[in-house]
Amino acid sequence: MKLRLAMPPAVIDIGRIQELRGISRSGDTIRIGALTTHAELAASADLQKSAAALAEAAALVGEPAVRSRGTIGGNIAHADPASDLPTVLVALDARITAIGPNGTRAIAAEDFFTGIMSTALAEDEVVSEIVLTASTPGQGSAYVKFSHPASRYAVVGAAALVSMEKDQCRAARVAVGGLLPHATRAKAVEAALVGKAGTATTIEAAAAQLHADLGVLARRARYINVAIALSTTSALLTALVVTLLFASEFVPLGVGGAIALMFVGSMACLSSAFLMFLLEVRIAINALRIGSHRNY
Repeated sequence: MKLRLAMPPAVIDIGRIQELRGISRSGDTIRIGALTTHAELAASADLQKSAAALAEAAALVGEPAVRSRGTIGGNIAHADPASDLPTVLVALDARITAIGPNGTRAIAAEDFFTGIMSTALAEDEVVSEIVLTASTPGQGSAYVKFSHPASRYAVVGAAALVSMEKDQCRAARVAVGGLLPHATRAKAVEAALVGKAGTATTIEAAAAQLHADLGVLARRARYINVAIALSTTSALLTALVVTLLFASEFVPLGVGGAIALMFVGSMACLSSAFLMFLLEVRIAINALRIGSHRNY
């Protein structure tokens, strides 16, 4: 409503419906009520253990006041492309339960987000809960973002769920957001990881495949900052999957290997940040030139 994208004749406060709050686990299924706040997500021991990426992402949202009031249901129904939670939910293969006059239905997170602030929700439906499958031994998830310094929204964000068996990646789900109309799976990156050993070379090669998933968007882009954002996302994915595989008990990196991988990931993110800074300087210079021309 603040953006004037919706102007309903009446607004109903659902904030006191206790049935829409809380996090519960039954077996391998985790259920999260739509009115559960970001702060509650970040503090949940169940999520920290079995859906780490979601707890990490919730802790990165805004500032304490925002995390204490904002809810997961409101976040995903708003569907801001720069929001953190949609990217994570797509990577974790979450199911979103919608309820309306015609009953309830489950929508895969991958199908729920359809565009900029657009979802698969009907006008007479609301989000009631989010359902996740808890991670299993040998499986891990994480979320990393390159955030805007003022708003803390994701310029680009990356989430991954990786399953390891011995020294090989058995399965992977990777999603990116921020620079796209909505959170999107990076299937080429996933395919490049599966069946491969968890080495830095494999991870870098897989992250480079992001352009295969988003190449059409890059070719159609009108501004160079889209290309910079793509390279930033690749760096984030590299650092992200390195972190995941380093944390796995199946990867014998050793102290030297760990230090080397952390250095590579850090340098990649610093390089991307420097490229973004150069771009902002170039835009500012061009703006000054345009302004001086108009003065004459």
